Amino acid sequence: MDLLTLGVLTPHATPGPEVEMPAMAPGRIRVEVSRIRNAGGLRAQAGAAVLDEAAAALPAGVDVLAFASTSTGYALGHDEEGTLVKRLRDRWGVPAYSASRSAVSALRSWHVKRVGLVHPPWFGPSLNELGAEYFRGQGFEVVEARLAADLPDDPRRIEPAMVVEWVARHLGHRAEAVFIGGNGFRAARAIHDLERRTGRLVLAANQVLLWSVLGNAGAPVTVRGFGTLFDHRRPGGTTTKER
Repeated sequence: MDLLTLGVLTPHATPGPEVEMPAMAPGRIRVEVSRIRNAGGLRAQAGAAVLDEAAAALPAGVDVLAFASTSTGYALGHDEEGTLVKRLRDRWGVPAYSASRSAVSALRSWHVKRVGLVHPPWFGPSLNELGAEYFRGQGFEVVEARLAADLPDDPRRIEPAMVVEWVARHLGHRAEAVFIGGNGFRAARAIHDLERRTGRLVLAANQVLLWSVLGNAGAPVTVRGFGTLFDHRRPGGTTTKER
């Protein structure tokens, strides 16, 4: 397979997708990032003109677009986020995906009903609750939504072992899966150990976004060591292709 070039649109200043996605699929994808300018709030950052400005700044030859902002997805809601993704696809003529919708697709593909949410400390209580509302609106029972308030407020200082210990200590027994939100929250390297510790499906923002990109773009890329989400076969005999 030729190198897949993924164009990422994100408002996050700290590196996130461009670090985690190549680590999950080394030598198979190239990530080009264009940072969305601060247009005065999450919803404003999802405006057509602002996104087109960011997309136009990407290098030529991008194969797929990825909107990497869990928090913006929460603010928009699932349906409006879908409209954003469709508009990007139609405007730029390539497949497009977003983080929060990818998390919903991943949970549904594993037939999860009860989910626990973990968000980074910089989200704050309002975004934490928006996240819970987002998943409730898609029919999930959100058994808990927690801010990882004990972790550093600087994403550059958070190590995978910190994430493993925090989530394993706080995850309740009723959750069938946990979603770690925030594309600037580099939690992908914690997934494998967390699944072993908790016995639950563990999802993270950049992981589910890459899963959507690879599954729906028809890219034959094998990902190992970043969670059972990337297993070829799933409960019910489904494959990694999003339904």
